[in-house]
Amino acid sequence: MIVLGGTASNGIDERLSKIIGAKLVKVEHKVFPDGESYIRVPSSLAGEEVILVQTTQPPQDKNLIELFLTIEAIKDVGATKVTAVVPYLAYSRQDRRFLDGEAISVKTILNLIHSLGASTFITVEPHHPESLSYFPGEVKVVDPLPSLAREIAKVVKRPFVLGPDRGAAGRAERLARELNCDFSYLEKERDRRTGEIKVRGVGLPSLKGFDVILVDDIVSTGGTLLEASKIAYSLGAESVNVVAAHMLLVNGALQKLKQANVKEIIGSNSVVPKERVNLVDISDQIAVKL
Repeated sequence: MIVLGGTASNGIDERLSKIIGAKLVKVEHKVFPDGESYIRVPSSLAGEEVILVQTTQPPQDKNLIELFLTIEAIKDVGATKVTAVVPYLAYSRQDRRFLDGEAISVKTILNLIHSLGASTFITVEPHHPESLSYFPGEVKVVDPLPSLAREIAKVVKRPFVLGPDRGAAGRAERLARELNCDFSYLEKERDRRTGEIKVRGVGLPSLKGFDVILVDDIVSTGGTLLEASKIAYSLGAESVNVVAAHMLLVNGALQKLKQANVKEIIGSNSVVPKERVNLVDISDQIAVKL
């Protein structure tokens, strides 16, 4: 078994190779002047089972293309099996057609990964777990919440978990179970054409004296969490904190959250954003799935 580190592995490839005792190989890559990517697998993989680690954090398109090129190169040089470890799966929000004619992006991405040669797919906290059924092969999901719970527990005294929308209710319940505390969720409405978001609290208890933990899978622009933070503080929260698997933090999201008086921001190293935040390593949890 060989661990192959892709162009965006965030150090997970190196830690995985040590944990499972497998040889580590790094792909060779460069970018041509016109922006196109060059990929080379610098080692014979004939007869080997290969674990490819490549996340698809921003720039998503570049990292996806390099993922596709690497998978096919691995198969071309003789690997018997490819396991694609993609800690953050880009294009996973669109898992169904909300408007006629829309592309189902996650379906396209998963079908490409499989058709190029990966028979097993491993990812961390997918946006919609049921969407992974689009992958024709074996699928394994890594749960980062126990690690995130241990980290946030270091800085909160009286936790209360709050999901920023109904879709995060299950995630909020799982985190609350780890922290042995109560949870609830907010209601969110998004305009499918304009993207405008409205968040409201319905039937929430008083949060006076609680350290509220907002939990989500992806933090992108931070707009939803910004509104959720305002609601939590309006209900008396002592502090508001954010925990998420994938901290994209684009378009000034970190600054927005800090301006909203969010105290702690904790994510996993499935994504390494440009802004520095507290990231927990999820290599051990991935290793368990191999």
